[in-house]
Formats: sequence, C-alpha cells, structure tokens
Amino acid sequence: MPEPILQVRDLVKHFPLTQGILFQKQVGAVRAVDGVSFDLYPGETLGIVGESGCGKSTVAKLLMRLETPTSGQILYKGEDISKLSGRALKAVRRNIQMVFQDPYTSLNPRMTVGDIIGEPFDIHPEVAPKGSRRAKVQELLDVVGLNPEYINRYPHQFSGGQRQRIGIARGLALRPEIIICDEPVSALDVSVQAQVVNLMERLQGEFGLSYVFIAHDLSVVRHISDRVGVMYLGRMAELGTDTEIYDHPTHPYTQALLSAVPVPDPEAREGRERILLQGDVPSPADPPSGCRFRTRCWKAVERCATETPVLAVPKRFAGTGEGAAHLSACHFAEEKDVVHTAA
Repeated sequence: MPEPILQVRDLVKHFPLTQGILFQKQVGAVRAVDGVSFDLYPGETLGIVGESGCGKSTVAKLLMRLETPTSGQILYKGEDISKLSGRALKAVRRNIQMVFQDPYTSLNPRMTVGDIIGEPFDIHPEVAPKGSRRAKVQELLDVVGLNPEYINRYPHQFSGGQRQRIGIARGLALRPEIIICDEPVSALDVSVQAQVVNLMERLQGEFGLSYVFIAHDLSVVRHISDRVGVMYLGRMAELGTDTEIYDHPTHPYTQALLSAVPVPDPEAREGRERILLQGDVPSPADPPSGCRFRTRCWKAVERCATETPVLAVPKRFAGTGEGAAHLSACHFAEEKDVVHTAA
C-alpha cells in the first residue's frame, strides 16, 4: 500500500455552550466531532455518510481548517496542519481545496465566472501570471464541460448543475492533490447528479486527485467511492471498502441505513428486511455513555452503556490478512480483536 496522503487521528471539535449576556459562562459543549480517525490514499475516493447532524460537514471544515480542531491531528504528507496559521496554512490550502454543498450560495452573485474561477490566482499569483489567467480560466471552463465563452457571465445565468461545475473548476484552479467534496450533488436533480459525479470521476483520473466525498445518499457514495466511512453522532461507526460496507455491514447502524435504500427490483425488495430505528438521534450536547448508537440499537445490552466500542477489525479477520481495512465500532461485530484504530 502507498503512504497515505492525509491522515486524521482522533479529531475532535467541540462547540461551547454558554449562558449569560455580559458575563458568559460555558455550561457545556456540542460534541460535533468526537474522535474521528481515517486515512486517505493518493488517487482514492473516501466516502463519508451518515444522517444530518452526525458531524460530516464539520469534518470537512476541519480538514480545510475553516474550523480549528479542539484536539487531534490532521497530517498532510506527515505534517500536522491542525495547528498551522498564516503563510504556512495558506501554502497547504493550495494543495487541499473544497467543493461546497450549495451551488446557489457558494458563488458570489456580484462576480463573473471569470473572476470566481480566477480568484485563486489572485491569492496564489505564483501559479498563473496575470497575462495568462484568462486563458487558464477558459481552459478550466472547458475541462468541466462549459463553454469558455461564458467567462463574462454571472452565476444567475447558469443552472444548478452548471454552477456546481463552476465550483469544481474553481477547486481545480490551483491543481490541488486533495478535494474535499461536501455533499456536492445533494442540491441537484437526480439526472444532473449523475452528470456531476461522472465529471468528478473523469477529473480524478485526469488530474490524479484524491477525494473526501461527503454525502447522505448511499447510492451516490457507492458509485464514486473506493472506501466508505459511516458516521453517527460525531464518531465513525464503520469503515471499509465499498464492497465490505454495502455487502457485509457489521455495525447495526450501517445495516439500518442500507435497509432504507430504495430497491427498484420488486423481487429483491420482497426478500429484504427493513430495519426501523426507534427514537430520535440524541443531542450531541449530551450524547449517551458507551456506544452512542445504543439508545436506538436492537442489540444493545448493559455492556453497551458502560464500555465505549473501539473502531477495530472484526475477529473473523484477525490474523488472516483478509478484511484488514474493514473496521467496526460495535461490541457485536463478531467479538472483534483490536488491531488498529484507523484504516
């Protein structure tokens, strides 16, 4: 295996809860991300899925350093970027870019497409001399499937799918190695989603990109991802290859999510068991003790309330060399042996 290009270790982000007006006092914290670990390899797409509020977008902002971690490490090529600032952080951001969720609000309506895509060149002028910027912007428009002559148009003159292509072109401008995709197709029609996902796959091969692809649509994630991480209430519940996660899920939460995916084949649908979760997702300001999924899990026992499960390899794979990248944070994942805490 090649060396990971990005390593996340025990990443934590707590947002303080305060009371009072003049003299504010912290009375608690929202544990948006609470100990997430994973690796990203060159040329790989790592999908991250989960319900709304599980911490997916916060992870994306932490990786981009739009939010400062409470603790933990974000290692880019072995360098911890979680504590960088100023010029050092600016230099790293050239290699880690982001495509945002909503193409209607992530583009400045007062700027032309040429200015939007060319703005990274203003921040990093060493990438493109001023005389060549217009040509580079037109080249990027062509790469993402838009007419280069649209360079002087404004965002309101484009459809949602076209706007997302503009956002992708902006992310590609500095030729980054990693792109963080925060639900990039969730605001688009299904047919347009397929076009954008296919575009991103083509660009990945063309530019040698590594993606962290965050979404709540399990079908889209399976189509584009090499490995998939399932998050629940700020923690990683299961992590593995797309085949392992979708065909052999070991965590009850993953099993419940997959049982809710629509199946177009009536015969396959009849033979499938639908898992209905009871209750609501607990508050991240007051998560359950032990396993955070236990309040909704049909397998939960007393141990689940007192002992926090570790993300580790199921016992059936321990020492066999198989399934070494399949990790599950469940006491019932065939009574696993702890091997390591990140894939």
